Order: sequence, then C-alpha cells, then structure tokens
Amino acid sequence: MSPAMLKMWISIVGMGLMFLSIIMIYFSRFKLKGMFKILTAFIAYVLMIVSGIVIFIVLFS
Repeated sequence: MSPAMLKMWISIVGMGLMFLSIIMIYFSRFKLKGMFKILTAFIAYVLMIVSGIVIFIVLFS
C-alpha cells in the first residue's frame, strides 16, 4: 500500500471518530441521564481530541 493510500485511510478513520464523537455528544446532552451522560460525554470529548490529533498529523506529514 502506498503512503498516500495509507494517509487516506488514516484520515477517514479520523473523520469517522469525529462523526462518532458528535453523535455521542448529542446523546449525552439530550437523551441520556445520570452517570451514562457523564461517561458518554467524556468518551466523546476524548474521541474528538484523538481525531483532531490524527487529522492534524496526517495534514502536516
């Protein structure tokens, strides 16, 4: 696999993580209550940070 194709797949994973975090943030704000709300919000923000780092690395490499 060429380096360009590998970067493409890594960036798609980063975008998928960002989409997943947006869905989780929506559910944690409007649909869930209690401990599940805190847990999903924490996981969502961690995924958002990881996806931002992945896309930043792919963009500048």
